[in-house]
Amino acid sequence: MKQYEVPEQEAYKEFDKQIKNAWKDINEEFFMPTVVPEQALDRILNLTRVLDLFYKDEDAYTNVGEAAKTSITSLLIDPIPI
Repeated sequence: MKQYEVPEQEAYKEFDKQIKNAWKDINEEFFMPTVVPEQALDRILNLTRVLDLFYKDEDAYTNVGEAAKTSITSLLIDPIPI
């Protein structure tokens, strides 16, 4: 940001745009035929989802805040009954 003299908010908007485009690419590629086993692709996609959850708004892995605790609790301890 400092190198290119770009405001912080503008940099965040660009990162957000790139992340959304990456998700589109991931979802598109996930449904294409491939030689990689589906089980491996499922695990890669799930890891990507977890990383998105932890790093979407802040570094919730390093700085565990209330949002991360709530997400983990709702996912693992209080799941939605089917």
